[in-house]
Amino acid sequence: MIDKLIEKIEQKQNPTVVGLDTSFDYLPDEMREGVNNFAGAADAIVAFNKKLVDAVADIVPAVKVQIAYYEMYGVEGMRAFYDTCRYAESKGLIVMADAKRNDIGATAECYAKAYLGETVVGGKTYTAFDSHFLTVNGYLGSDGIKPFLGWMQKRDKGIFVLVKTSNKSSGELQDMKLENGKTVYEYMGALVEEWGKDSIGKYGYSDVGAVVGATHPVQAEILRREMPHTFFLIPGYGAQGGTADDLKVCFDKNGRGGIVNSSRGILCAYRQEKYKGLSFDEAARKACEDMKADLNRAIFG
Repeated sequence: MIDKLIEKIEQKQNPTVVGLDTSFDYLPDEMREGVNNFAGAADAIVAFNKKLVDAVADIVPAVKVQIAYYEMYGVEGMRAFYDTCRYAESKGLIVMADAKRNDIGATAECYAKAYLGETVVGGKTYTAFDSHFLTVNGYLGSDGIKPFLGWMQKRDKGIFVLVKTSNKSSGELQDMKLENGKTVYEYMGALVEEWGKDSIGKYGYSDVGAVVGATHPVQAEILRREMPHTFFLIPGYGAQGGTADDLKVCFDKNGRGGIVNSSRGILCAYRQEKYKGLSFDEAARKACEDMKADLNRAIFG
């Protein structure tokens, strides 16, 4: 699956993944007017997402659908999550479910079936929230990762494991030093490299990727050096303060090795002064074009 993602990135010359962290509050006034229940909010969110996907599908390779923004609208929100994922896939986009799932082995198996695998009911096989990639939390250890690796291999899927997250307080745990002098995030990075060793594709990257924040360029540079076969999902660009120049260190000498997420900067671009006068989908497309130019400038210089 990582080869497919890399090829889509290179086809469109754009290492951008659009984060569909779509809160009802982000929608234009006219789409929120008269809505007063979860069902209405979910319908409006799906309509917004579909129009945005239509606007950017030809210029970006992937979307990342953050499940928390859908769970808060209950069952109707989960329907919106499902519909959004399926619509993006129908438009040829790689779909990443950003759910950061994990637990002990048996429960992790259920999560893996839900997002990467299959569930059998009455002798028939179904997929629940089928995605190309899933974000997972590896800080429970290997027994919580193995079920995801199993389904990943069976169904040509991929995962992105949390290694160095973009939030400001990530260092409270992830930057702690171990007895051998390495940090916790470096140790996690080494585990990710090991978990991915049997799924390395033709471009030298494995289907087991890592989440590495653009807001921590020093740590990202260390991880790029120590994780040569691991593809990075890079949050933190734009609204969180990460810049294209910060995240250049996440890429290899060929300009490969990562895909950069932007959520609010694209979803809410129509509210920015520089995109004033454009509809939300027109502004989203322009924001994606500007991000592409910014990233390519920094990566290829």
